[in-house]
Amino acid sequence: MNPFATNEETIWDVAVLGGGASGMMAAATSAKSGARVILLEKNPVLGKKLSITGGGRCNVTNNKPDVRTMLSQYKQEGKFLFSTFAQHGVSESKDWFLERGVPFIEENEGRLFPETESALTIVDTLQKELVAQGVEIKTRQLVEGVNYDAEQAIFHIMVNGGEIKARACVIATGGFARPETGSTGEGFNWLASLGHRISANSNALVPLSLKTGWTKKLSGLTLSDVKIGIYAYEKKQSSHRGRMLFTHEGVSGPLILNMSREVGDFLDHTDVTLLLDVFPSHDAGELKEYFKSLLASNKKLYNALAEELPLQLVKGVLNELNIDGETPCHSVSSDARKKLLTYLKHVPLTVKGRLSADKAVVSAGGVALEEIDFKTMESKLVPGLFIVGDMLNINRPSGGYSLQLCWSTGYVAGFNSVLTQGYSVKG
Repeated sequence: MNPFATNEETIWDVAVLGGGASGMMAAATSAKSGARVILLEKNPVLGKKLSITGGGRCNVTNNKPDVRTMLSQYKQEGKFLFSTFAQHGVSESKDWFLERGVPFIEENEGRLFPETESALTIVDTLQKELVAQGVEIKTRQLVEGVNYDAEQAIFHIMVNGGEIKARACVIATGGFARPETGSTGEGFNWLASLGHRISANSNALVPLSLKTGWTKKLSGLTLSDVKIGIYAYEKKQSSHRGRMLFTHEGVSGPLILNMSREVGDFLDHTDVTLLLDVFPSHDAGELKEYFKSLLASNKKLYNALAEELPLQLVKGVLNELNIDGETPCHSVSSDARKKLLTYLKHVPLTVKGRLSADKAVVSAGGVALEEIDFKTMESKLVPGLFIVGDMLNINRPSGGYSLQLCWSTGYVAGFNSVLTQGYSVKG
């Protein structure tokens, strides 16, 4: 007996698989047309991963309303997304939430968070919209497979030992990042069975573990503005600037997350060292002059340095260099000053590796972009199949870009999943 239908011939207009950010946006948009939409989620609740994004604050998007400027952050994959973001980009996403009573606050580098600073605000807003538009929500639903009957143009979705049928199917089950939230990648198996080419997974945004031992004592310390050079094959490969966080295992924060895939690519072949510059706005000469005035006092060395740097970092560095922080500044030897200045511009952090998928913010890999029509988010191989969000092989930095990808692709898929069935989404 089919547990979802009043009779065995009932066919849904749209079945959305996955109740995360992109899935909820797609389902709500489809249903706004009046179409009969069912949303299947394997967790007991919707938005489980969404509820913990941004440390529970939810970085909804990045305030770059110009489409080309926004897409430049997606590197080479951005060229695929122009028609998608032109239909529903940053401005449209902001308006969508504002119209539903969610104002934003803007933080560094354009990051937008709900004014409540709670990811649950975003989850609740999406859930209310699903209910308002009449979406049939089914949680604790374990999808076992997706088949397509080309002759009947019907999808057969095997779930919890039963089957549902739908004229269109949106797959929004996410990648491999944070598997404890349900993102375990099974959607890729369904897409592969339907003929899609899947790129191998790697964790795109993930913290790094270090071999360097003394930094463990800095766990929890955030440095708001630093520069890091990536050194591999005995030369500098690139440098990046931003905010970083020390952890018990190594380093994290936006700067590290956005570097992690590049670091991982080098680690596959060679050792990697990060050189940390804690004074990125001063070159060596400027810093030397600055320190000359800073240390021209009777203060203890660690107290003088703590006027410019976190005391936790100061003590760690002085201990690592075997310099006595109790020494009055005017008594610090020239050799010690030179060693300290050099070190603060080049703190060596030896990378051990990237952390596992359960620590990843975003996973890389997914459906080959050439197999998707980005004007509609419809598969070029299977008519009526729509693929969104983390299912796509698109790399993006941290800072709201991942969720914006979900809002844009989810909306466009939801809008187009019902057009060929005679429905029209209003607004």
